[in-house]
Amino acid sequence: MPKFKLTYFDAPTSRGEECRLALFAAGVDFVDNRVARADWPALKPTTPFGSLPVLELEGKPPISQSNTILAYVGRRFGLLPSDEWEALRLESLLGACEDLRAAVGATFGIADADELKRRRAALVEGPLRAWAGNMEKQITGPFAGGSELSVADIKLFILANWFKKGVLDHVPADALSPFAKLEAVRANVSAHPKIVAWYARAQ
Repeated sequence: MPKFKLTYFDAPTSRGEECRLALFAAGVDFVDNRVARADWPALKPTTPFGSLPVLELEGKPPISQSNTILAYVGRRFGLLPSDEWEALRLESLLGACEDLRAAVGATFGIADADELKRRRAALVEGPLRAWAGNMEKQITGPFAGGSELSVADIKLFILANWFKKGVLDHVPADALSPFAKLEAVRANVSAHPKIVAWYARAQ
């Protein structure tokens, strides 16, 4: 079978890393095409929506949008349940993760330090806590859909790690710590043999 090619920035983060992990965990042979930031302006007009990641297969048009890529990989390569309704439920978690990213993104670019602090505090107490509480209700454990790793778990893992790193000013690194099921999913994905093997490789 021809190789897939996944294009994303040369960083082990965010939407591109989710797709890399999903492809690797599913055992898919793919080209991990990493783009330097300096090369992005020239590449951007060639992408479907002016964004990354992009998934390509010879003879097919390129596909963008991380959730679409994750859902495809999940359905085709066994990282979503065979039960269609349960697969649909887990796909809904992908969209919920992007909702939270959008809420965080709304606080980017705030120049006034006091305003940023206020908005981030409101984010933590409002959208972040509400999202985490709702997500807890969806997780059946030890992964989101039960005993098997899915693309939803991989996305939750990357998103939770973003907060854990403490890189968002005025968002505590332990903001998700009160949510035991989310914490367990993050830990279980981190310990999964396929994920361990990915990060053991030379990046």
